[in-house]
Amino acid sequence: MIEFLLVAWLGTNLGSPDLEKGRNTQDRAALERIAASASAAAEKQSNDAAAQYKVALAQSYIAEVAIETREKSQAQAAAEAGMKAAERATALKPDVSEYHRILGTLCGQEASSAPILVAMKYGRCALDEVNKAIQLDPKSGLNYLSRGIGSYYLPTAFGGGTELAIKDFQKAIELDAQSDEAHLWMGLGLRKLKRDAEARAEFKKSLELNPTRVWTKQQLEKTPAQ
Repeated sequence: MIEFLLVAWLGTNLGSPDLEKGRNTQDRAALERIAASASAAAEKQSNDAAAQYKVALAQSYIAEVAIETREKSQAQAAAEAGMKAAERATALKPDVSEYHRILGTLCGQEASSAPILVAMKYGRCALDEVNKAIQLDPKSGLNYLSRGIGSYYLPTAFGGGTELAIKDFQKAIELDAQSDEAHLWMGLGLRKLKRDAEARAEFKKSLELNPTRVWTKQQLEKTPAQ
């Protein structure tokens, strides 16, 4: 279940319309073309943090879709490629919140495809990087969303848990009520607590904001109506 759901550690990323379209419709081939183009540009601009970030972002979308479609090896390969670019971006510009958030996203996606002990290592990397992102930009709803997703999967004994996750999802919605991903993940958190009616309301709100998101439709369909 963790492998299937951890996809959206990514949250509502700052991607281009083409990236968003590819993610929403689970068109991995289109995302791979975007990633290849970004990688070619980044190779020519090895000291350009923004160019490295574009690679990391594209790879995170690929990993997200691969996990949604339960293709673990492809997800792991994309996450690993993206982590290298994200690490380069954070090294070049350590004070940019979004670079830390995307590195945390990719660590989380790597964790989703790894054995449990390795997953715990990358899970810690994910939370550490997202906490750094929040420290740098405490008004970013996306940062809280990302941390909430990490808490959703991290056991309570390790500092996570659903209740903590829901608090961050609520904060993300307060900061950006138009975030379809925040409503999606609020729905997932509520469903985990067996609050299915509230969960369905959140999934429906998410679809109002982004009606093309295939994965949200799937989550609504699998949530009991009563």
